[in-house]
Amino acid sequence: MAHKGKSVCVYCGSRPGVRPAYAEAARATGAMIARNGWRLVYGAGDVGIMGEVSRAATEAGAEAMGVIPVHLVAREQGRRDLARFVITENMHERKKVMFMNSDAIVMLPGGAGSLDEFFEVLTWRQLGLHDKPILLVDTEDDWAPLAALLAHVVAEGFAEETLLGTVRRVGDVPALEAALKEAMA
Repeated sequence: MAHKGKSVCVYCGSRPGVRPAYAEAARATGAMIARNGWRLVYGAGDVGIMGEVSRAATEAGAEAMGVIPVHLVAREQGRRDLARFVITENMHERKKVMFMNSDAIVMLPGGAGSLDEFFEVLTWRQLGLHDKPILLVDTEDDWAPLAALLAHVVAEGFAEETLLGTVRRVGDVPALEAALKEAMA
């Protein structure tokens, strides 16, 4: 059965990170998604801040769609108690399924996998393949180095200035909620 409401794809770490604020932001994001009646689309893991956001969302009543490649089911402890649990053959298929089933992209703190997901949707946006909002939750200025890198890429002539307008940094979950409501209205 197809989901009829809005869906928010959340990219984030399968590890907890070193700051308690990361898990707090993940839990607040999950609860906020539920409060707004949106569906969570995420990587299906039950570890790290990925697990935090999914548990908070589902405990608060959100529908959740988890998408995980077969080779990560054991490593990321794939949650099978979701409204929708999709096992893909590989990471490429995972990213495509997550993207196609979402109306907005949110990135919480994470590692190389989260950055890979982010840069793929950013590239697609830059190429005009979609116009979904891309939001970075800048927990304790976590994404300041990424914002500086993007500005550097533009300053060095490797991207148009418009690239910087395709990503919005928000300082906390209340600002994320307001930005998502505006973008998905």
